[in-house]
Amino acid sequence: ERDGMIGNIYSMGLALQALEATRKFYAPREWDCAQAFSIVDAHDYQQPMAIAQVLPALVGRSYLDVAGLDCAATKNMSPGQQLPLPPVLGTHGIPRALIQVHYCITNKLQGKHFHNCTSVEVPGGSTLLRVMEAAAEKDPQTFSFQTEQTSWGPYVTSIHGLAGSTEDRTYWQFLSAGNALEEGVGTYKPQDGEHIQAIFSTY
Repeated sequence: ERDGMIGNIYSMGLALQALEATRKFYAPREWDCAQAFSIVDAHDYQQPMAIAQVLPALVGRSYLDVAGLDCAATKNMSPGQQLPLPPVLGTHGIPRALIQVHYCITNKLQGKHFHNCTSVEVPGGSTLLRVMEAAAEKDPQTFSFQTEQTSWGPYVTSIHGLAGSTEDRTYWQFLSAGNALEEGVGTYKPQDGEHIQAIFSTY
């Protein structure tokens, strides 16, 4: 129904593991394994937690298989047999071109409502977190924000002094062109001219 997407890109790893592990026992309907894996293959995973959850599924395993791993078989592996590390890409000292990102923050839920927008310039390939930092540097009174570090990367806890709350079931939702972002602020990279919204929302 969603071209292979199960939940969102972060839940795909565990969902694929679960579907493979329970394929023999629970099959309300056939699921298109190739379609789901094409979603994973097309995504550039950068969060260590997301990678850790999707890798077992890519090799046809699940976390359940850890109980039966034969560590002795891999202990004597020579360095040449180990998987190569990805190359580190450098910028060769060439500065990246600047892009412009339009960024708005909106609260229509609690206290004094607000809707503030700004445009900032950041190097191409910058994350949304860098865009938010640039907006806060430009106008700290309006665009200041706070984050907390999680295993999935930085999580925005408050913007403009307004914090999300599990009691009120509120949080800051990030959207591009009206669509919720599939990635967090630490990995999502806006394009030149993109409009990003941070909306105080409920779940």
